Amino acid sequence: MRKRVLITAAAMEIGGVERSLAAMLAEFDYDKYEVDLLLFSQTGELLDSIPVNCNILPENKALAALHKPIKEALFSGSWTVAGARLFSKAEAAIKKRINKTTEYMEPGTDLSQAYWDNSISFLPELKTKYDAAISYIWPHHYVACKVCADMKIAWVHTDYSRVNVNKEKDLKIWNRFSAIAAVSDSCAEVFTEIYPSLKKKTFTVENILSADFVKSQAEQFLPQEMEGSCVKLLTVGRFSYSKAFDFAAEICAELVKKGYGIRWYAVGYGSEEGHIRTKIKELGLEDFFLILGKKTNPYPYFKACDIYVQPSRFEGKAVTVREAQILGKPVVITDFKTARSQVRDGFDALIAPPDKDSVCRAIISLIEDSRLRERLSENAGKTDCTNMDSMEILYGLLDSGKE
Repeated sequence: MRKRVLITAAAMEIGGVERSLAAMLAEFDYDKYEVDLLLFSQTGELLDSIPVNCNILPENKALAALHKPIKEALFSGSWTVAGARLFSKAEAAIKKRINKTTEYMEPGTDLSQAYWDNSISFLPELKTKYDAAISYIWPHHYVACKVCADMKIAWVHTDYSRVNVNKEKDLKIWNRFSAIAAVSDSCAEVFTEIYPSLKKKTFTVENILSADFVKSQAEQFLPQEMEGSCVKLLTVGRFSYSKAFDFAAEICAELVKKGYGIRWYAVGYGSEEGHIRTKIKELGLEDFFLILGKKTNPYPYFKACDIYVQPSRFEGKAVTVREAQILGKPVVITDFKTARSQVRDGFDALIAPPDKDSVCRAIISLIEDSRLRERLSENAGKTDCTNMDSMEILYGLLDSGKE
């Protein structure tokens, strides 16, 4: 008899976490597991990537209200959830005046936590009993409090030292899980430094990638936006503080100032887009740093670039770096806390200290040294970026619950 597994996520918007979820769902053993997927909001360009063997549960109005504009949530009739969110925003505004949040934290995580803390009692319980339940994207309140399962697993996708939350309240949620899956060893290490009591149940389960899928999608079209003979740099990701597209614009300005014929392309979307566009205008980079926007299939853009740059301030594990390496691209990555669990400096990528001059030097070395570019690309090709053994680790966790 197949085990019943529930997986929850916010939505299937374009992003590294969502792409890794889609890849994991594609690799699931559906002969052994019956998988239900609960999306709090059934939105996003990656909905079509969910395999037919995975059963998508109906959207729940109250859960969806957590991911809609508050005005829209009110008009949909979800007054209690909308009211809890309004209260959370007011509470957060007061706290911000009293205690200024450090700029090194991920903005908005405290508000997300507050939304769930104040809304969870108004959300419906899931009636089905599961053998295992996976909460794939933080916050993890729903699986922790509203799902009945013998085994509960929560994912950590980021450098948790940069998550701005009430740690005491957060720990109460984590304590409800049987196992915690971090996407890299460094990610797990940082997480358990903050929550040492959770160390025994924290495991590394790396993001799943399909090399064949990435390569086939890269052949779908030729990006007209990236035509030309200049050196093409690329960064892909959400326009957020952690991804540091504003920092990338500053590096671009320095390269242009030094006379290098480059174009830096930014594929993505997000709340920081206005700030990034302002930065581009201030630096006079309208012809050099080009925002291409949201792309359902970003892989032809990876293929068209000469150098892939990951300028992040912090990460759990950047899926985009592995995708670039699968397509044989030389990579420059900033030396954020978990970077060295992702690549080997000088072997399959260049790791640069997170300052403008250092990242500039790393990029210039790749522009000027074709042998270095070739060596990094060749070594990246020898590395198994797919992490298919992660499925066996996951199956071990799923099967460790009550029989």
